[in-house]
Amino acid sequence: MSLSLFPDAIGPGIGLFLLLASTLTSMITAALGAGGGVLLLVLMASWMPPAAIIPVHGMIQLGSNAGRATLTRRHIDWRVIAAFAPGVLAGAALGAWLLVDLPEYLWQLTIALFVLYLCWGPALPKASIGKPGIFIASTLTSFISLFVGATGPLVAAFIKQIHRDRFRTVSTFATAMTLQHAPKALVFSVAGFVFSEWLPFILAMIACGFAGTWIGLHLLKSMSNRWFTLVFNVVLTLLALRLLWLAAISSGWLAA
Repeated sequence: MSLSLFPDAIGPGIGLFLLLASTLTSMITAALGAGGGVLLLVLMASWMPPAAIIPVHGMIQLGSNAGRATLTRRHIDWRVIAAFAPGVLAGAALGAWLLVDLPEYLWQLTIALFVLYLCWGPALPKASIGKPGIFIASTLTSFISLFVGATGPLVAAFIKQIHRDRFRTVSTFATAMTLQHAPKALVFSVAGFVFSEWLPFILAMIACGFAGTWIGLHLLKSMSNRWFTLVFNVVLTLLALRLLWLAAISSGWLAA
């Protein structure tokens, strides 16, 4: 087992760039509510081996979200988390059992359309953001997350429907994503992924992400809830439009 900070698959140059990216993307998520995780996933996918992208990204996001949840723990809505947690277990169990290969365009299109609806459509009925609705949303996104690693915008948009306070949104979202990323270590280990080769790099990325979170939360304090909601919706909309574009390419509707 290599104890090098940077795995041979990426080397020190790309490794240092990704450490900086971890800081910046965590700052974006802490300050704007969402977006950093998807941006980091895109950057990692540009240089890392395909088999390592989702499991390594999942562990980095587990650490980053846990740090953000810890720093904002006073604002966590534990009633939402209590309904979200069982869905994580159900979705992870279903995903580990099926281990399906979902068509890229299908999940890209589905997530994008749901995000756009949750940001700009009419408010969801109260029943859909009650305990059963939260459980169903958690199960579906936790299942998809094992295969695509990009359900953050959908979870963020759903939680935004429940809370209008910016700190409540950021803290509850961070806690929900911590739970959602946690089963990945077990699922991918069982599937044969060797985390030990990437462990020093993962820990370094988490440490840099924690620094970015600290900076981002200080920026969040300077925003009003109204300004945060506007920026939050714009960020999620841009991510959704990117997913629609990728869906059009991967389905063959547009030439790459």
